[in-house]
Formats: sequence, structure tokens, C-alpha cells
Amino acid sequence: MLQGTPIFILKEGTEREQGKGAAANNIQAARAIADAVRSTLGPRGMDKMLVDSMGDVTITNDGVTILKEVDVEHPAAKMLVEVAKTQDQQCGDGTTTAVVLAGELLKRAENLLEQQVHPTVIARGYHQALEEAHRLIEKEIGIPVKFDSVPELTDVALTAIGSKGSFGARNKLGEIAVEAVRRVTEERGGKHIADVDLIKLEKRHGGTIEDTELIQGIVLDKERGHTRMPLVVKDAKIALLNSALEVKKTEIEGKINIKSPSQMQSFLDQEDQSFRQMVDAVKASGANVVVTQKGIDDVVLHYLAKSGIYAVKQVKESDLQKLAKATGAKIVTGVRELTPADLGQAAQVEQKKVGDEHMTYVTGCANPRSVTILIRGGTEHVTQEVERAIQDALKVVSSTIEDGVVCPGGGATEVDLAVKLRKFAPTVGGREQLAVEAFAQALEVIPWALAENGGYDAINTLIELRSAHEGPRANKNIGVNMADGKATDMTVLKIVEPARVKRQALSSAVEVATMILRIDDIIASKKGGGGGGPPGGMGGMGGMGHGH
Repeated sequence: MLQGTPIFILKEGTEREQGKGAAANNIQAARAIADAVRSTLGPRGMDKMLVDSMGDVTITNDGVTILKEVDVEHPAAKMLVEVAKTQDQQCGDGTTTAVVLAGELLKRAENLLEQQVHPTVIARGYHQALEEAHRLIEKEIGIPVKFDSVPELTDVALTAIGSKGSFGARNKLGEIAVEAVRRVTEERGGKHIADVDLIKLEKRHGGTIEDTELIQGIVLDKERGHTRMPLVVKDAKIALLNSALEVKKTEIEGKINIKSPSQMQSFLDQEDQSFRQMVDAVKASGANVVVTQKGIDDVVLHYLAKSGIYAVKQVKESDLQKLAKATGAKIVTGVRELTPADLGQAAQVEQKKVGDEHMTYVTGCANPRSVTILIRGGTEHVTQEVERAIQDALKVVSSTIEDGVVCPGGGATEVDLAVKLRKFAPTVGGREQLAVEAFAQALEVIPWALAENGGYDAINTLIELRSAHEGPRANKNIGVNMADGKATDMTVLKIVEPARVKRQALSSAVEVATMILRIDDIIASKKGGGGGGPPGGMGGMGGMGHGH
């Protein structure tokens, strides 16, 4: 300060919070997010009803869906939303686990910060604990699974579906998921790869969840282009086009002076002729089914119908590519370039009525690696939630096929890690040992939340679990039985999860927790116009901590 003139380094209206205040602020925000989804954990978890700014309603207990839908304002809270997204992309399941763990790690870290343990030391301790946890999952806790063992894969799928609310048709959905993933599994370089993106999900409300079916082939949510086209085409030769079967409108404005009716007629004839040429090109290639990404002129549809060709227009690009993969067809740009070599094969193409809409079924494809799951349910909200459950199931089954390792569910893995990490902590030494102990403690939030959501006494459950994992008769597979709240062997109940889900959840939680811990200064620029409020206020997340 020179002669009392203040020096402004930051723009006026910038909020700045340093040191302990900043850390506390971030930890609170992150924990608020974790608490928001905590009550959705497990098969007895509650659902959230989310209403967006347009008034659309989503009812779900899928962690990542909840966090994507909620408009989160606080920067630290946004980081937790990212964790859920990563977990979802990598594993498909365990999103709630990852977020709840991250919140708990921060809560434990807060206690250590109060004891003057430096954030960097806590971060180091957490990373050491994480490495040991990964080692334990791989060497001691994991249970190997053969990639072709259907019952074990079905158990994994059912565990994932079970945590999305109890569907009556869960066994059927589990079988469909396993069958679908096994269809798309292929061997590359001695490894089994299951690409879930090859499985197409179509949902139609109407019917019940039991009516959900697996179709060996591709289902397009489009009907044939003309009512006079055949309803069924056997031994289909399929042409895939990504251009329109229409006369192009020119970009340049041109005038045509027509002086006599005969000129008018010849002009129309010419247009008609170019339409006929398009249809002739299709016929010449031998195709009896045409699927295009763009439009088809009504006149062309009429001629195609006359020739007995089944045509579908305005199909999504992703569906075209799946069809190409399924039928072996090549996607062609101009209809004149079509050759018999570009056509795909399928045993049958037919239009069926599903609910009150018509859909095109392409079945008996040359490459059975493409399948469609047609999801049914009473209302739109039901089909959406079933779709989320099936997506999770597909991903966990594919992770299990690729990695070949599962872990016991029901909080068993977390309790076992906690017990073993407590023994590991003294070998770390230094203040890091406190962080390792904090990490072990944080893991127990998972069985705790499971018991709590099931309406059981969390403390009693946890004591029972700990004693089951310690001592000479320790059993690493003991977790919370959600039917009666007792400690039970999870492998007997067939509740298992892919090891990848556990590993990724731990990694993401530690990464985000250490990142938030290391922030000791929040500098928030002034928001446009208004007198920049602090980044506190959990934008719109106020009442989320209550009411569950």
C-alpha cells in the first residue's frame, strides 16, 4: 500500500476465498452431491423425481442420470458429476458408489485437515491405499469367471438390474442382456472383446416389461414408404443409400419460359424419366429392399412399389451403419453407382405393428453380431428406466467377459478392503498412515448406506460384517443381505459385480477427492451484470439433503 491507495489485482466484484474456508466450502458442496444420491444406492434405494426447466419428468435411481439432469452450480460439485459420467462410460454401473465414496473420502479428509494434516499428505496416503486396494481386488478378493459361463454372467447382469429398483421381469431382462452381449463378443489377439455399441436398443411403450424381446437382427422404427409395397420380403437383397432419391433443386434461381403446353409436358416427362432411371438403377442392381438416410420422392416411392421393392426413408445414420455391419451391405452415395456387390443379405425384411406404430424388422442377417433389444413397458417412464437398467447390464456383462473377474457385491468387497487396509496402514508409517485409515473408514459407507436404504440398523449391520471379515474364520464374501439385513455370503446369493466396476469406482473417487482437497484458493470472477455472488449457494440443490 502506497500512501493509503489500495492496489486492485483482481477485478472488482471478484470473490476470493483462501485456505481453510476454501477447502471447507468445496468439501461441503461435494458432500451435498454425494448425500443427494446416497439414498438411491442398492436394490432398496429410493427413486428421485427430476423435473427439468421444460417440465419434463424423469423418475430414476440411476446415479449418473440424476446428476446429469440436475443443474449443478458449484464448481466442486460439478467435479463429482464428472466422476459419475466417467464411471458410466467405463463400466456402466457403480456410478452411485463412486460418488458416495468420493463424498465420504472428503468427509474423512476434513477431520484430518482439522488435525493439521497437510492436504498433500492426505492425497499421498489415499493414493497408497488405492494401490493396495487394487492389489487386493486382483489377488485376494476377485473371483475368476470363464467368459462363456452363462449362469455366472447372468448373475452379474441380475445384480446390475436389481440395483435399479426391483423389476418383476428381472430374470428375463438378465437373460436377454447376456445373450445379446454373447452375440456381439469376438476374439481379437487372444482377448475377448464385447462391443456393446453393436447392440441396438429400441423402446416402445405398451405391453409389459415381460414383452421385452431380443431380436436377432436390426429393428428400424420406420414403416415402409408406400402402402402398396410388400409387407414381407423374403431373401432380401438390401441397398443402403445415404443420398436422397429426389430431383435436386438447384441453388441458382433460373427461369424457364414455357410457351406451349407441349413444352410443359416434355418438361414434366423429363422429371418423370429421371425418377424412372433411379428406380431402374435399383432394379438393375438386383435390390428388393432400399434403405436411405434421406428422403424419397413420392413418385419414386410409387414406381418402387410397382416393382415390388420395399423402401424405408429417413433412417438415422447410426442405424444405417448397424445395418451395413449386420447385412454386409456397403453404404452407397449415388443410386447410379449401385452394383450387386454393394447389396446386403437378410433372410427376411418385414413390417410389424408394435404398440400402435409400425416398425421394420430385418432378421436372419448374414452377420449375427448385430442384435436389437426391443424394450416394452406400461408407460414411457417405465421403458426409460428399463432401458437404463439394460444398458447397465450390457456393460457389466461385457466387462466381465473382457476381464474375467468378479467381486462379491452387497458391500462385501468394501468391508473386506476396509479390514485389510486397516492392517496395512501401520506399514505405511508417517502421517500418511492416518489417511490410509481414513480411506478404510470411508469404504464402510457403502454397506452402511445399503443397510440404511433397506431400512435396517446400519451400526449393527456394520459390526456384524466387520466381525465376519476378521479373525480365523474370516470370509471375504460376506455382505449385506438386502432381504433381511443380515450378514450373508454373497456368492451364495449370487450377488456379484465386475472387478472393473469396483476398481474404477475407487480410482475415480480418489482422483476427485484428492483434486478437491488440493484446492486452497477459490477465485470466482464476477458474473455478467449482477454483483457477482460467491460460488457458495448450491444452485438449486438446497433442499436435497432432506426429505429422503
